[in-house]
Amino acid sequence: DKVLAELIEPYEVRAAKLREFLEDVKPSLRYDIVPLADPYGPSVTDPDLQCLVVSEETRRGGKAVNKKRLENGLPELALYEILLMKDPDHSQNEEEKISSSSLRQRLLGTLLRPPRQDPALPSHPYVIGLTGGTGSGKTSIAKLLGQLGAFLIDADKLGHAVYIPGGPAYERVVAAFGAEIVNEDGTINRKVLGAKVFGNQERLKSLTDIVWPEMARMVKEQIREADAQG
Repeated sequence: DKVLAELIEPYEVRAAKLREFLEDVKPSLRYDIVPLADPYGPSVTDPDLQCLVVSEETRRGGKAVNKKRLENGLPELALYEILLMKDPDHSQNEEEKISSSSLRQRLLGTLLRPPRQDPALPSHPYVIGLTGGTGSGKTSIAKLLGQLGAFLIDADKLGHAVYIPGGPAYERVVAAFGAEIVNEDGTINRKVLGAKVFGNQERLKSLTDIVWPEMARMVKEQIREADAQG
């Protein structure tokens, strides 16, 4: 349940930074750095451990460790609680403490490495696909890209365009789903059509098999148009 888990640094990088910190603080310190494959790690199996450093938010975890140690026939560890450093510059949607979760929030929109050059893809036009659930920010990102000079193709608008009378999918959709989906003015009633297909995988596939290829064709046409405009 970590925030932006995809941006968590690899174990090797985190271990190297910890090692560098420990050597700076006290070069003579003896230590082991081990990856945790479970919530407990060696804390519930190592008989030589005597103390566990916790914070207010990990105190419950420390108690769980001691419970597990007792079950394993080991003595409890002393729990030494420390205060976490506050982040004076945290924003409203970030944690108050200095936190890797906040760092990952700040990394959003940062190009971590150049895009890979795929010899199978043309160098231009450069096509970016924006996808995501409702409220995920597609419109805002598209607007920003547009301000930077991008040619915008709105798949939602194309999805509506394929249904209009005279549109590329209109006749086949009406033929497949019946005249009852047509309004008096000849337009397709999307609510009536939706009631016919949603919840019915076979009918939904019949609809997407008609509509999606037409939308893809219209997208490719607009990409060619963008290329022609430079």
